[in-house]
Parts: sequence; C-alpha cells; structure tokens
Amino acid sequence: METTQKIIEAMKGAGKALKAGEIIELTGLDKKEVDKAMKVLKEEEKIISPKRCFWEPK
Repeated sequence: METTQKIIEAMKGAGKALKAGEIIELTGLDKKEVDKAMKVLKEEEKIISPKRCFWEPK
C-alpha cells in the first residue's frame, strides 16, 4: 500500500483529526516518509487542518 493511502486510511479509521505523531504511531511509518506524504496530500487538497497541527481527510 502506498504511504499516502496508509495515512488516509489511518485518519479515516481514527474518526478524528490527528497530529503527525499520532499518524506515525498508527501507521508505523518513518517520520520523514509521513512528512513527505502529508506535504503531497496537502498540495492535492486531500487532507485539511481543522485546527493547528491536526489533520483529517477532506
């Protein structure tokens, strides 16, 4: 499964907005991988930030 897809699935499974650290814990991915993937997801507008430092799928 692609990194971005893992992140989206983890967010949907949590049912709430998550911090990057929580996403890392849930997916078991490396911090650098998560940071890169989240940058892509933000650019593609697939995730939004309802409040500072928290992210959820759009």
